[in-house]
Amino acid sequence: MTTEITRAPGTPEAFTLCLNPPAAPENPWTEAQDAILSDAGLAAARATIGGWPGYAPTPLVALPGLAAELGVAALHYKDEGGRFGLGSFKALGGAYAVARLLQAELSKALGHAVSMDEVTGRAYPDEAARITVCCATDGNHGRSVAWGAQNFGCNCVIFIHATVSEGRKAAIEAYGAEVRRCAGNYDDSVREAQETATREGWFVVSDTSYPGYMDIPKDVMQGYEVMAAEAFDALDEAPTHVFLQTGVGGMAAAVTAQAVRRWGAERPKIVLCDPDRSACWLESIRAGQPTAVEGDLDTLMAGLACGEVSALAWEILRDHADAVMALTDAAAVAEMRRLARPVAGDPAIVAGESAVAGLAGLTAAMGDDEARAMLGLDAGSRVVVFGTEGDTDAELYQELVGLSGDAVRGAA
Repeated sequence: MTTEITRAPGTPEAFTLCLNPPAAPENPWTEAQDAILSDAGLAAARATIGGWPGYAPTPLVALPGLAAELGVAALHYKDEGGRFGLGSFKALGGAYAVARLLQAELSKALGHAVSMDEVTGRAYPDEAARITVCCATDGNHGRSVAWGAQNFGCNCVIFIHATVSEGRKAAIEAYGAEVRRCAGNYDDSVREAQETATREGWFVVSDTSYPGYMDIPKDVMQGYEVMAAEAFDALDEAPTHVFLQTGVGGMAAAVTAQAVRRWGAERPKIVLCDPDRSACWLESIRAGQPTAVEGDLDTLMAGLACGEVSALAWEILRDHADAVMALTDAAAVAEMRRLARPVAGDPAIVAGESAVAGLAGLTAAMGDDEARAMLGLDAGSRVVVFGTEGDTDAELYQELVGLSGDAVRGAA
């Protein structure tokens, strides 16, 4: 059986599809995986996040017109553009992890258990103000951490790498954080954040994990799983396929975890989707072990521009992600435009450049007979994709789509 295909290299339509033979619906949810993401952890995250001002489940949008055009039975798009006014799903992860960190550190400092209500209610402002959180970001995660720090009363320093836009930098600063720009790529900024935090006594709130740093990213991922639970709760029947964009893999692992624990062997087929310029999941699945991608990782899909997979995400996705694809920037832009100017009957959707790799993967696979067969896609398939951001860089969105986000929302 063919396990990998590459199509049209050097063209906007180029893609690579690689199956992950160790993954299977029958694979158990292991004790090690349950120590990362669990039903109890999800319940705690839902209880906490559900109590924040402005919380509401984001819409799961049916796209019957696009489903018919692609040749599948149903297509649902989880639209995270309105999440807490931050424009992306990241609000669920970084801010939740900040709250959990503050709960632990305040309890330690005060010598008694501090409740989550006390953290979110800023019951101990002087003690919280002595704590500084930091992280590296392509934009959205840093905005979430900064928002959480501002809401819960601690200090925040965010590290961005060389190619993060000024618009994204300003959006983070709007939440009161100090932003420091680093040389190099995202992975370089992760290292600089960790080194600075170690030196200064700060706390890293990262959405990636690495040896010696595992606990906080679990909280970030557990927050992300709230999004998956909302989406799956809204469905009348289980999907057959879920296409998920990757960066370090935390979001993809969280959605996959929810699918596996909810449906077991009846879970949907999970397809990961990398930018072709930062395809660390493609290389890792090929190699059967975490494999770094070097270079500037200069993809338009800035939120996915990561060269190293998260160790925690690998623990989950190596067993439960059935395939990985690599897609071009041009394919992502085409999906942004398609959603902004939808086929008849579908609502218009504002989707940022890092929101649509999953949809681009579905489009590429449905247009190729062999890819379709490899993934078991057909006219009866029911597909879910996660639109993880709106126009978080409004100027770039207008440049790529030819319409402002507000104009698209006005047409919706």
